[in-house]
This record gives sequence, C-alpha cells and structure tokens, in this order.
Amino acid sequence: MHLYNAWLPPPVVEETKKEKDSFRSVLKFVKDSYKPDDPDSVYSTLKWISVLELFIKAKSELNLEDVAELVQFGIELFNISQNKLYAQVRWGNLTVRVLNKYRKKLAFKVQWRPLYDTLIHTHFTRNTGPEGWRLRQRHFQTITSLVRSCRRFFPAGSALEIWNEFSSLLENPWHNSSFEGSGFLRLFLPTNLENQDFYTDTWVKKSLNVWDSIPNSQFWNSQWAAIIARVIKNYDFIDWECFLPMLFSRYLNMFEVPVANGSASYPYSVDVPRYTRFLFSNKTSTPAKAIAKSIVYLLKPGGAAQEHFEKLGNLLEQYYHPSNGGRWTYSLERFLFHLVIMFQKRLLREQKITDKNRQAEMFLGRSERTYFVSVLLKLIDRGQYSKDEHLSETVAAATSILSYVEPTLVLPFLASRFHLALETMTATHQLKTAVMSVAFAGRSLFLTSLSTQGKQEDCGGNDDAYIDLLTISLSNALLGMDANDPPKTLATMQLIGSIFSNIATLDDSTDQLSFMPMIQFSEWLDEFLCRLFSLLQHLEPSSVLHEGLHSSATSGTFLVDDGPFYYCMLEILLGRLSKSLYNQALRKIAKFVRTNILPGAVAEVGLLCCACVHSNPEEAVASLVDPILSSVISSLKGTPATGFGGRGNPDGTVSIKAKPTLSPALETAIDYQLKILSVAINYGGPALLRCKDQFKEAIVSAFESPSWKVNGAGDHLLRSLLGSLIVYYPMDQYKSISRHPAAMALEEWISAKDYNSDGPSLGPKWHVPNDDEVQFANELLNLHFQSALDDLLKICQNKIHSDPGNEKDHLKVTLLRIDSSLQGVLSCLPDFSPSSRNGIVKDASHISFLIAGATGSSVGSAGLREKAVEIMHAACKYMLEEKSDDSILLILTVRIMDALVNFGSLEYEEWSNHRQAWKLESAAILEPPMNFIVSSHSQGKKRPRWALMDKAYMHNTWRSSQSSYHLFRMSGNFSPPDQAILLMDDLLKLSLHSYETVRSLAGKSLLKMIKRWPSMISKCVLSLTEHLRNPSSPEYAVLGSCSVLSTQTVLKHLTADPKALSSFLLGILSSSHHESLKAQKAINELFVMYNIYFSGVSRSIFRTSDNHIDGPNFADLVSQIGSMSFDSSGLHWRYNLMANRVLLLLAMASRSDPNFSSKILSETAGHFLKNLKSQLPQTRILAISALNTLLKESPYKLSAENQSAVFEDLQTNAKSSLEGALSEIFQEEGFFNETLNSLSHVHVITDTDSTSSRGSHGNSFIQNLADKSITRFYFDFSSSWPRTPSWISLFGSDTFYSNFARIFKRLIQECGMPVLQALKGTLEEFANAKERSKQCVAAEALAGVLHSDINGLIGAWDNWIIVQLQTVILSQSVESIPEWAACLRYSVTGKGKYGTTVPVLRKQILDCLMAPLPPTVNTTVVAKRYTFLSAALIEISPQKMPVTEIELHNRLMNELLDNMCHSSAQVREAIGITLSVLCSNIRLHLSSAHDYSCEEASEIDNQLKEEKWVLVMKDRASDVVTNIQNTSPADNLETAGQTAFQNGYLNGDAQDDVKWMETLFHFIISTLKSGRSSYLLDVIVQFLYPVLSLQETSNKDLSTLAKACFELLKWRIFWAPHLQRVVSVILCSAIDPNWRTRSATLTYLRTFMYRHTFILSNVEKQQIWKTVESLLRDNQVEVREHAAAVLAGLVKGGNEDLARDFRERAYLEANIIHRKKKQRKLKTGQSIASIHGAVLALVASVLSVPYDMPSWLPDHVTLLACFGGEPSPVKSTVTKAIAEFRRTHADTWNVQKDSFTEEQLEVLADTSSSSSYFA
Repeated sequence: MHLYNAWLPPPVVEETKKEKDSFRSVLKFVKDSYKPDDPDSVYSTLKWISVLELFIKAKSELNLEDVAELVQFGIELFNISQNKLYAQVRWGNLTVRVLNKYRKKLAFKVQWRPLYDTLIHTHFTRNTGPEGWRLRQRHFQTITSLVRSCRRFFPAGSALEIWNEFSSLLENPWHNSSFEGSGFLRLFLPTNLENQDFYTDTWVKKSLNVWDSIPNSQFWNSQWAAIIARVIKNYDFIDWECFLPMLFSRYLNMFEVPVANGSASYPYSVDVPRYTRFLFSNKTSTPAKAIAKSIVYLLKPGGAAQEHFEKLGNLLEQYYHPSNGGRWTYSLERFLFHLVIMFQKRLLREQKITDKNRQAEMFLGRSERTYFVSVLLKLIDRGQYSKDEHLSETVAAATSILSYVEPTLVLPFLASRFHLALETMTATHQLKTAVMSVAFAGRSLFLTSLSTQGKQEDCGGNDDAYIDLLTISLSNALLGMDANDPPKTLATMQLIGSIFSNIATLDDSTDQLSFMPMIQFSEWLDEFLCRLFSLLQHLEPSSVLHEGLHSSATSGTFLVDDGPFYYCMLEILLGRLSKSLYNQALRKIAKFVRTNILPGAVAEVGLLCCACVHSNPEEAVASLVDPILSSVISSLKGTPATGFGGRGNPDGTVSIKAKPTLSPALETAIDYQLKILSVAINYGGPALLRCKDQFKEAIVSAFESPSWKVNGAGDHLLRSLLGSLIVYYPMDQYKSISRHPAAMALEEWISAKDYNSDGPSLGPKWHVPNDDEVQFANELLNLHFQSALDDLLKICQNKIHSDPGNEKDHLKVTLLRIDSSLQGVLSCLPDFSPSSRNGIVKDASHISFLIAGATGSSVGSAGLREKAVEIMHAACKYMLEEKSDDSILLILTVRIMDALVNFGSLEYEEWSNHRQAWKLESAAILEPPMNFIVSSHSQGKKRPRWALMDKAYMHNTWRSSQSSYHLFRMSGNFSPPDQAILLMDDLLKLSLHSYETVRSLAGKSLLKMIKRWPSMISKCVLSLTEHLRNPSSPEYAVLGSCSVLSTQTVLKHLTADPKALSSFLLGILSSSHHESLKAQKAINELFVMYNIYFSGVSRSIFRTSDNHIDGPNFADLVSQIGSMSFDSSGLHWRYNLMANRVLLLLAMASRSDPNFSSKILSETAGHFLKNLKSQLPQTRILAISALNTLLKESPYKLSAENQSAVFEDLQTNAKSSLEGALSEIFQEEGFFNETLNSLSHVHVITDTDSTSSRGSHGNSFIQNLADKSITRFYFDFSSSWPRTPSWISLFGSDTFYSNFARIFKRLIQECGMPVLQALKGTLEEFANAKERSKQCVAAEALAGVLHSDINGLIGAWDNWIIVQLQTVILSQSVESIPEWAACLRYSVTGKGKYGTTVPVLRKQILDCLMAPLPPTVNTTVVAKRYTFLSAALIEISPQKMPVTEIELHNRLMNELLDNMCHSSAQVREAIGITLSVLCSNIRLHLSSAHDYSCEEASEIDNQLKEEKWVLVMKDRASDVVTNIQNTSPADNLETAGQTAFQNGYLNGDAQDDVKWMETLFHFIISTLKSGRSSYLLDVIVQFLYPVLSLQETSNKDLSTLAKACFELLKWRIFWAPHLQRVVSVILCSAIDPNWRTRSATLTYLRTFMYRHTFILSNVEKQQIWKTVESLLRDNQVEVREHAAAVLAGLVKGGNEDLARDFRERAYLEANIIHRKKKQRKLKTGQSIASIHGAVLALVASVLSVPYDMPSWLPDHVTLLACFGGEPSPVKSTVTKAIAEFRRTHADTWNVQKDSFTEEQLEVLADTSSSSSYFA
C-alpha cells in the first residue's frame, strides 16, 4: 500500500480496500464497450479513461495482471484507431501514465513497427486530415512519449531492424531527411537487455562518424548526444576508453561559450526545417542532460574519463563566475544540475544491485566519488553567488546533495563560504545565498557532527566546528528578520525551519541532549519572539485591502504570499518545543495578540495563533481564543443591530431614517479580531466545544452588525468553525515521533517508497469528529443555513421590505450566511441522488463505488441540499427581475449555486491551489536516498514526517473531491437530477448577464456542471448559438455565449452531436450583423478555437440522410455553407473566409464516407479553384492551402518503372474523380490570366528599391495571427520544400512560395496536358513581364510544370518550355533572379520522400543550363547562370548520381577552374559557391560504394578519384600567396617606387592572382557555411596558411574575405589525420617573417587550443607551447603582448605539468634579471625585448588564475610589481597587469590578502597607487 493511502483517515482507509475489485470491474466495462467489428466503438470507451486515470492518481493498490491487461488493451486500441486522433491522444496518454508508473514490474513485448506507421501516417505524409493543429500537436506529444515508454519492451532484434530502417536516411547529410533519420533513431532505438548484442565497438565508431558528418548543428548534436548517452548508461561492456578524447572534445564544443573574446554562438549553424525542430523536441540550447549522463556513466575506477572530466571542468569553470554571465549561463546551470542528479542516480543504482561479482569493478569507490565531487566543487565555488537566480539555487541544492556523498570536502567549503559572507557586509545578495546553502545542508551538518559514524572520520576542524556553524547561523538568523528585505527574511525563516525539522525536541534541560552548548533555548526563544513581533508590527500590506466580497481573510504580505516558509517555521518551532518552553512562548504570544491590533498583518498573526492551537489545542484555546472571543462579544454588545443575523424577525415596516453605523476604529478592531480568530481555530477540533455558546453569540452578533466588513468577518469565522468541527485533518502533524538511530537528538526522516505496513505505524493522528462536534455543527447549520433559506424565501415571496436599501442589505446578509455555511461544510452535506431514466434504480451496469474518499463526517441530509436548490431557483428569478444591477447579490447567488450543484469542486480547488505551494518544496527538507554520512540508503528521497503528512492530507482532499464525481457520468441510464436542470437554466441566464464579473463566474460554474453531466451540453449549445444568430441580442449576450462555446468541453461535444454542430456552424456564419468590435473579436476567437481543436465530425451525421429523424442532412449543410462562401454573397471578407474554411473542413471530414465523398470533394475542389482568382486576398491564400490538400490522385503521372508512353490504353479509363469538374473551370477564357494576376498580388516585395509596388497592395498579405491560423491551417508538416538546407547568400530573400508551385503541379497531374495548353500563353506573357511579382508567379507556375512528370511533358519541353527557359537565362533583369533560381531548384528536386528518384526533366534542365552562353552577354548573365547551376546542384543527391550527372560535374569543374580569375567580383563569388557545391558532391559520391556495369562510368569515377582539382588548387594557392605578399606594398614601401616601373608587365598577373585568391576564399567560406566541410577537410587545411597570412594586405576586399574565412575557421574542429597537418601549418606560420602573420597565428591558436585540447597529443602541445614561448621575445611589441595573452589561456586550460614548468622558469628568469638590475644599478647588456619577454612570462602566469589565490601567486605578483620602474613598454605592461589582478581579486581581497606578507603588500601598494600629479 502506498504511504499516502495508509495514512488516510481511518474511515477512508477501510474503504480503500475495495478499490482492487472496483478497478477490475471498470476494466471489464471498458473491454465490453469496445466491439472489434465496429471500429467506431472506440469512442464509447473514451468516457472511461478519466475513471481509469483516477486509480493511477489515487495510487491505489491494483493487481498487476489487471494493469498489464490494461496496458496491452491500450496499446492495441491505439494501433487500431488510426485516423481517430482524439481517441489516440486519450488512450496514448493513459497508457503512458500507467507504463511510467509500473514499468519495472511489467514484462511483455511491444512491436515498434505499428507505432512508427502511425507516426508516419499522421505526421509525415501529405495526407493530413482536417484536424486542428492543437490536436495534432497533442497527438505528436502523445505518440512520442508512448514510444519512449514502450522502448524498454521492444523485443530482441528490433534495434537492428530500426537501425537498418533509418540509417539509409543518414546517407546524404545535406538532405533534410537526415535530420528526420536522426530524430527517429533517437526516438526508437531501444537500449534494453534484449537488444544488447546489437551495440558493439564498430557500431560506436560508425555512429561517431555519422555524427561528424554535419558540423555545428545544435539539432543534430542533441539527437546524437542523446543516443550515445543512453548506450553509455546501459551497456558497460563496451570499452569506451578509445573514444573518450573524441567524445569529450565534442562535449566541450557543444557549449557555445565565448572563447578568447570570440562570439558565443555558431557563426553558421545548419538550418533545420521548422517542422523537424518542432517534431523532434530539442531545446535549441546545448543538450546538457545528455552530456552529463554520458560523463557520469563513463566514470569508472582507473579510467581516463576522470582526468578528461577534470579538464572539462577547468575549461568551463570560468563561465560560471558571476562576471562572466551570458546566454550560455542557462545551459551551464542545467549541466551542473544534471551532473549532480545523474551522479546521485548512479550511486543509488549501485547500492541496489546485489550481483556484485561482475560489476563490482565498474562501481564508483570512495576515491572516485571524492574526485568527482572535487571537480564539481570548482563549478559550485564559481557559481555560488551568481546573479542568475536559477544558477545560485541549483548550486545550493547541489551542495546539499553532495554533502551527503562526501561531507569531508563539501562541508568545510560550505563553512568557509558562510563565514566569508558574514564578513563582507557590502554584497547583501551573498548573505541570502549563504544562508540558503546552510539551510539546504542543515541535516548533513547535524548528522556529520552528531552521529557516531560521522565523528569517526576527520571532517576538517574539531568535532564541534559544524555545530558552531549552525549556532552562529541561528543567532544571525534573528538579525536576518527584516521587514524591508523580503528575500533575506524568507531565507532565514527557511533556515530556522530546516534546523528545527532535524531536532527531535527543543529543551533547556542539561542532560546529554543539549548538543548546542552555546545556545540557551529559552533566551533564544525570547529574542526570536521579540524580533518576530517587531517584524509583524512593521509589515506593509502588499495590496490595498479592498472592500467588497472577495477581501479574503488573508490578503497577506510577502511572508504569506511568497512561499510557505513563514507558516512552516512557526508550526515546526511550536511543535517541537518542550512543555515549559511552549508555555513560555504561549504567554508572550497571547500578550502580544491581545495588546496589538494590526490590520495590515491579519494573515500573519492569524497563522501565528493557528500554529499555537495546532500544537496544543487545549491550552491555546484557553489562553488565546477565549480572551479574543470575549472581547469581540463585549465590543459588539453595545452596537446597533439590524436583526438580519437570524436572531429574531426584524420589523420591516418601520423605515429607519438614519442608517446605524459603527465608528471606523471599532469596525477595524472587530474585523481584525474576528479574522484572526477565523484563522486561529482551523485545527481546534474538540477543544473548541468549551466556547460553544460564545461562538454562536459572536457569529450571530457579527451578522447582525450594520457594517458589511464585520458581516464578512463573521462569514470567515462561521466557515472555519464548521470546518474545524467536522473535517478530517491531522492533529499531531509537527510533533516528532521517531528518533534517528545513529544520533538520538535528531528526528528520523521517512521515505514514502520504503513504507511497509508491518513496521511501526508513524501515521498521523487524525481528527475524526465526535458526536458532540457533529451535533454542534448541525445546530449551526439550522441557525445559519435552514433559517437563512426560510428568510430568503420570505423576502422574495412576501416582499416584506418597503425600503429597497433595507431589502438589499437583508438579502446580502442572508445570502452571505447561506454561502458561508456551504463553504464551511464542503462535501460533508450529502449530494443529490440522480434520477434514473427508466424508473428502475437498481441497474446492473451501474457501479456504485469507484475510489474511496471523504472530507469529513456527514452532516445535514441530501434533502437539505434539494430544498436549498428550489429556494435559490426562486430567489434567482426574483433577483434577475428586481435587482439585476446589483453585482454583489448576483455573485453571491452564483457562488451558492456553484457550491450546491458542483459537489466536491471546492475540495478540488483547495487541492489545486495547494499543489502550487509544493512546487516550492525546498531542498532543505529532502534527504537524498544515498547517505554516506551514516551509510544508510533508502529506496527514495526522505522527508520529515510533517511534510509527508501534509501530502497525505492533500491526497485525502483530492480523493474526496473525486470519489463521487464520476459515479453517474458513466451510465446512460441516469439523467441529471431535476435540481441540477433547474440550476442549469439559471446559470445559463446569468452567464449572459451584462456584468463581466457575474458572467465569468456563472460561466465557470456552468462549465463544471455540464462537464459532469454531458447530456446537458446539447441544450446549452442550441440556446447559446441562438444569441449569435439573433440580430437583436445585446453585445454582452454575444460575449457570454462565445466564452462558454469556446471551451474545450463544448467543442469536443460538437464532434459527436450533428444537431449541435450544424446549429453552431450556421450560428457563427450568420452572426455578421453584430456591429460592436468586442463582439466581432469574440466571434473571431471562437472560430479560431474551433479550428485549432477541430477533431472531425461524427459518423452519425452521414447516416441521418437515410432516416430523417432529427438534424439537417449533411449534403444540405454543405450546400448551405457553400452558398455563403462565394464573393458575390456580399458577406464581410472575414465571414467569407470562415465559410470557406468550414466548407473545407467538412469536405475533408467527409472523405471517410463513400456515399458522399466524390461528389462533395469534386464540387469543393472546383469551388476553391475558382477562388484562386478571388478579390479577397485571405480567401485566395486559403484556396491555395485547400487545393494542396484536395488534389490527391494523379492519374497522368508517369510511374517510375515505365517512363515511356506504352500504356496509352491504360490512360483512357484511369480518370481522376475531380477531372471533369476542374477541366470545365480552367478552360474558360482567360481563367489562368486572371488567376496568375490575382496570385501575383500576394507576393509582397519588400526591397528598398521597389517601393512603388509596396504602396498599392503591400499590406494585404501582412496578416494578423487569427487570420493566419484560419488560412494556413495544417502545419506544413508534409516535407516542406526546400528539402535541403538553404545557405547560399546569392539567392537573396526569394518570395517563391512552394505551395503555389505545388498547386500547379497537382493540377497538371490531376488533369493532364489540357492544363499545359491553357497555361502556355499566360505563362509566357508573365515570364517576360516587367513587375517582379508577376515574374514570381510565373516562376512558381513553371516550377510546377517542370516537376509534374506527366505523360507528354517531354514533348512540351521540346516545343516551348526550353525556349522559355533560355529566355529567362539570357534576360537582363536582375531583381527576380532569386525566384528563378528557386524555380530551377524546385524543378530538379528529387522525387520521393528522401529525394532520391530523378524527375523526368532533370537531365534536360541541367543540359540547358550547361549550354555555353553567347560571347557577347554581360557579366550579370554569367553570374546568373552560375547561380542557377549551384541552385540546381544542391538538390542532386550525390550517392545516387547517374553517369550523365557525373560527367556534367566533371565538365563543369574544368570550366570553373579555368574561370577563377574572372574580372567581375559578382561572378567570382558565384564561381566560388558553385565550386564548393561541386567538390563536396563529388567527394560524397566517391565516399559511397558503387557498382557500375558499364565501362564509361567506372572510367569517369577513376578520373574523379585522381582529384586533379585538389592538386591544381593547392599548387596555384602557394604560388599566389607568395606573389601577393611580394607585391603587397604594405611591407616594402621603400622599393615600391622603383619596382613599379620595371615590373609594369607583372601587374596584370598580380591582379589575376588577387582575383584567383578571392574566388578561393569564397570557396572556403561557402564550404564552411554550408555544413559540407566534413568531406573537404583535407582541402581546407591546405588553405589555412593563405587565410592566416592575408589578414592584412593593401587590398581591402581580399583582407575582408580572409577575415571572414578566419572567423569561420575558428569554430571548425579538425580530427586526426588533418589535425597534425594543421599543427604543422601553425608552427610554420608562427615563425613567418611577416609579423602580421605571426600575430594572426597567435589569435587562431587561442581558440584552436581550446577546441582541440582533448585530441592534441602531448608532443604537439609541447611544440606549440615552445613556439609561443619563443614569441615572447619577438622583436615586434604587438606579437610579444599577444603571445603573453595566449600563454595565460594555455596555462589555465592546458596541461598541468607543462604549466608548472613554465611558471617556475618564468619566475627564475625574471628573478635573475631583477637581481642583476639591483646589483649593477646600470643598464645591462640585455635588449628591451628580452626584459619585456621575461616580464610578460610573469604576467601570463599571474593572469592565468583570475579568481583564485594559489600558494605561488603572491611571489609572482610581487616580483612583477618590482618591474614597475622600467622604461616603457615594460612599465605599462606591469601597471596593466597589476590593475587587472586587483580587479579580478577585489571580491575576496579581505580574505586573500592574508596570503601576502607585509613587505609584499607594500611593494604592491607602491605599484598600484597612481603617481601623484603634483610630484
């Protein structure tokens, strides 16, 4: 039994035993209601799902066989209900819940294929149904989580099948299908025991290679990191050691942090299509969780992963420092969080595993734990005082968890940090964080110092160090309570609560328990209460106390609103005090409460009293409640009474001239005291009976008072009095019962998972009402509920008041009394019994019990509820007639009705509000499951008993709200009780009231009601849509109707109820006569909601046509709506749009029904085709979406096998069902002309050049969101074009809409050649038009034609299309190039899902582009041709290239290499880009295996394999660089004058060299940007030197390009074999004669070393290190200083031995120079450069530790300071370095300065104080 259920109140616990059987019977009902022969019967099972969920939420004990049966049934239903998205969502979610809860106990197999088919069918095909996107989104989330939950049940061999299925998608990394493939792999690959044979070292190698094929894509990285992490976690038999360097360099580079002042985000991230990103969830930030998981599970004793992890920690720690925050902080915070959580999980898992022999050597021992914690402590140390809230809290929680693992490391760190925070008074946020850390680690501090085991280990400092720390923090906590500093106050309260939750009892006695010797608790308590009282007196109420109904008893200040800390602290403190201390506290509190009236702190003082009463009800009632009650009664004695309170009948005839009032001061005092009482007696129970009469007296007097404020306070008192008498609640929640076995002074905490029913019962002592209490409650009900109802009836029927003012007051008080009685008894007043439809109440199909739950003892009777309903019905009628303008009366009425009819909803609200508070549950009251301090390990987290009790109490509240909710919903034989129907009519009227507040309250209540009795919905819909249709309905009625109709409850019902559906749709479409903006907005939003949640229409709507019983005929409905959707109908454009939209939804929904579909679909398709030329822009856009969906069949398309026209005879009979209807339309005269014209208006060209076209129709397309969701209805989930990443800048921003092209393509495939004939003329006219927007449409239409692959297309190509294409290529116009490029790209796009089938015309189009241009054309045309070529080549899939395409690549390659020195810059850029596409295509083609039958193909392959182009480019590059450097006038100015004359003839060549180089740089940039660089790394490495050496030349354009290449290269990771090449290039360029090259090399080194630190060998690191050191003495100052900066970075993140060696050498050398200076007092023979070099070496080592103070640092800094007197540049270097040192160490200087001696500090002071101006 679950702990929460075992701890329920005794009467409820008994009931829970029946739950097993009731679950089984529900399961049986569900299975019976599904009939395998009728697939639609799945809908009738849905109503049971919420019932099945009840058992899961209630944590009931169920039989495992039943659970397994449910899961298998759920999965089976899920797979059967294809196309029924809503049913799949509901069943899928239920199955996921059950699976996640019972996953470890169930054993069965699930096949992956059906799940994959559903996923593909619903989300990855173009056949999207009409369902709204919200439903699709939910469906997608459901199915992915279902796959995740079922993965562990996939049978053996499925991993191999899945890998084979999806790895083919990964072959072409530049096609979007590879992203999908990685997403599917991540989703489906199982890592369970059955599939472990699949994972081998070779698989890991293969996966890592695939991972590398797309660099720098966050999406790709997340998918692969997640897959690898799961494999690492589950299979420890793979030997990971050889993969570590590669994995860790991946992990390091996935954190996008700014390295060496670089940018902090990928300069070129590969663009993943939106829908893929949406489908395969990846947060765009770093996959921190996967990285953390991998690292934690890679650790093993003696493995290399530890060192790697330490190095990773060293590199990342600086980014945790508060001064280094940025967008990367979030992913680093998640990384730390997951590291700690995963580590905890791994330790726990190893504790549980018993099979020690095999795995023992993999387990983490003590030394590994220490090592891991010490690395994390570095990160924690940096992040502790972060300005980022999340980071500082994560750090505190991490400290808390780690302190149980390795107290010897963590606690000393914590203590030193706390003392430090106390000393620095400047940074106040530090104190809050430090206090929070101590609170979170309170328990581990106690356990370490008190438990027997904790003491044995030397935990740093003497035994009492930690107790002292806690003592100091407790005494400081008193100072922390400050009304002006909320965060600090709450942190200190959390601390006090945390400390006292650990201690069993607080006592001053002198026996062995006084373990806090420095504190006398009684003194501390006195001081604490004094501070608390002064805090309460100075509180500012957060909001103005507003009058009126909703001024709840507690509108509190920050103490109450900002978290549960204040109340918990008081409860714990007062619960743990010993008897004498409790009495001492009670005396002080009683005195304080009696002598102060603090209206601003009602809730706070009330809770203080409440805690006293809860801890010891008898005494507290005597000394707190009694006195306040008496004083209230005496204050009320002398005041005037109205007589409305239920004492006697007022004499209504006497009209009182002057209304009696109370003085404001008295009113405030009484109000305050009553409200405090109402909070204080919440847990009073039987102790309150002694004041029975005073309570009655006080409540009656309060209701009789003329002040509304006092009436309201009386209402609160009555409510909580009733509650504390009859409700179940725990009495001893905060008392301590069990002691900790290892430390007697502490309380033992409990884990909910370890609970077993045989052990000692620690459960709560519940308040179960005794007879006296129930009797007293019944008396109160008689007084204030029954008699108030009678009064109400009298007022309404007999109209006893002549004065309307009096009548209003009397009504108000009477309603208030009824309301507060109902709110007090909650669901203890029995519910109505529903009426049975056929008179027989006993019904076999009805279940009388589902789950147990009760709020308290039952009072009153169901009859009382029924009587109340009838009286309220009468009163409501009276008030709507007489008092309809009085909002308070109406709101009270609605609240009473709500409480009467929605049984259990008050408890549900209480529960859901309380859940919010749990989200704040702090780490202070959690003890992690593994505890190495006292080495006791539990199953789950441990919490103090009071916290668990709180959860059990809320669990009971939730159960009581649910126990009877579903009982009658299920069975069709019960109709709602008559009383409910009465109230429903009233609430319907009220939900259309003119006051907003009344409307919304009544609407909410009505919704709860129809949700419970769904049979009422239909009636509501019919009456509400009437208001939309009715022209005379006022605005507020429309608003009210819309707000009820747009709820999910109603929208879901529409799918099953044809009558309501047609009324709803026609109601909306005929509501255009409402003028007001508000009403229009509401109607529009309602329609959008309907669209988003649309889930189809019911099947019965199609059947009604046969037997006309009720409801309209479906065909009539469609034609009625169709007639509204033409332009000519004169409707407002938005209504026209809505009508079209509904028409489309209905047409698509009717697809499933054979009788209707063909007729309706063809009519609708024709309708939308006509709409393409509509005058209304929005309607046109909708028509495009619609046609894309409706044009389905393509009879004229050539099938792939036989692309010849052999099968004409087949053509005759294969006609499309839509063809007839459509061909009529498009053969009208001028149809396409008009259509293209109106479509061209949709293209908005927003270039600065073409402002003219913007003015007229530019804004028509800028839609608002609501219209968008109507027109673009389905997610373009279908593989949206383009299917390859777009990265070429030349394409510009095209306005090419692929869905327009798709319409033309579909239309041609649907109706064949006639469409081409009709299109031809218009297309030619538009393609040659002047306006860009017309050319756009022409490009789209042509793309559709070229890609349509129909019979007869090749003939048309030869006749007219080729001519058309040539004119486009040769035309001079520039601005529409992007659209035509996109058009060509569209027309050569591969067919099929993965783009591998070649379209018919691809060869012809490419040949047309390859045809040489006439020699006379201008350069724009040349550039245009290359742009077109690159666009077309991107779409070709290299692994599957036929011979012709390979030849074409070869030809084009030669042409491009010859033209690299072209005179026009534009052409050079185009050539560079085309070249990069070509080369990468060839490389990928060669990397995949081919078998060619024919000779020529293999010959061409061999030609390609020689790779002449690589050699050509490489040789030419090295010549060109030297030439450019020699002619560059930057370095040899003096000879420039002479050489210019002699080498005049060279200049032409020199120009050519520069141009060639520019083209090469374009090639490099394009290769890196496109993400294709993985296949060209060896080529790029060759060009590293040119990029480094041409950063600064006289030719500005060239240098700009070189810098762009440089920025991109910084981010590229080079793997081995290329890495060695790069290192050698770097070592050469570092000693280049040109100093600018040396400087550029140093810049590159900073990021290079960071990115490759894991994969460089030690030898390479030493070489680089030596080279950089030698540059410290370079003869160029800039290079020297740069080298020092690089060295500082190397020391920080590099190899520890090298760094130490360097520091020592630097110190020695500088010391020798310094001594020589001192001795000789004259210039030594040393050059400035060598002195500067020695000083810079010192600077590098000082700046390498920005925040710490290692032992060697003081000497180095002091020695550095001694060089302050040298001449410049040394002097300025020293001053800068010392200033930087001071800045970074300023935070902690008062502690760190102790590391220096007095003399050293003096030397420092001399250097850093600036020399005086007057000296």
